[in-house]
Amino acid sequence: MRKNFIHDFLETFFRENNCHVDSMEGKLVVGLTEEMDKALMNRPFYWNYMETMNQKGKPMKLTFLTKNENRDEEGEWVTFGSPRLHQVAKHLKGQSQYTRLFQVMHTHEQTMLHPWLVLNYCVRYEGKQIKEKLFSIGLHLIKGTIVHDMMENLQQIELHEVISNHCYTISPIIKPSSGINRIEKYIDDFIENDDHTWAVKAHQRLQRELDLIQHFYEHTSDKQEKKREEIAAQKRFTPKITHEIISGGLFYLDTRFPFQ
Repeated sequence: MRKNFIHDFLETFFRENNCHVDSMEGKLVVGLTEEMDKALMNRPFYWNYMETMNQKGKPMKLTFLTKNENRDEEGEWVTFGSPRLHQVAKHLKGQSQYTRLFQVMHTHEQTMLHPWLVLNYCVRYEGKQIKEKLFSIGLHLIKGTIVHDMMENLQQIELHEVISNHCYTISPIIKPSSGINRIEKYIDDFIENDDHTWAVKAHQRLQRELDLIQHFYEHTSDKQEKKREEIAAQKRFTPKITHEIISGGLFYLDTRFPFQ
């Protein structure tokens, strides 16, 4: 997974929500819209006051740092598992961000557009610590080709909700429901082959906690309290992996995509 995925993910998210975005190497400066300020900045009293006074509120401007070299600069450092990234993913999920878009084509000839299923996933690793990884996967619904970092590829393309003149789409051979299953299998295979050292360490930490609880309650008869502490330790340290779709849609693209 490319290191600038977070940068691309945030840039696309805020642009798609009509925010003003200045994108630099390892840094994003985002002027929020009123809607995005209300959704992300937790300022209900400010907006209620401005509405009561019949005044126009001033949305905030945020600076995100997405590259380690920029970490000491003024701004909000965003990495996998950070609260801001989780907040954005949660907002996307709540808004049910499933869309259908067409590549803009400037042509006077009949032009075929192929269907792609695009799904953005959040994979969450929970154990001694919590870590999240984001994936953007594209599946060609004719050939079955899978493209990783799909959102990064889509940034090179102009898209619109309405198909361009002289363009037409072809029906998918792979049904979207089957496509979702294929991408799910792709994610599952990645998880299975990923480094699971963190899970071993989580199990070791859990065993140490259980041993300490056993030792502490060895000479007491408070079995209920001992059981509660054991359950709490198991909840904290038992390794668990979950993943969910945070956004996606159907994209109809030129037959030359991907352009590598």
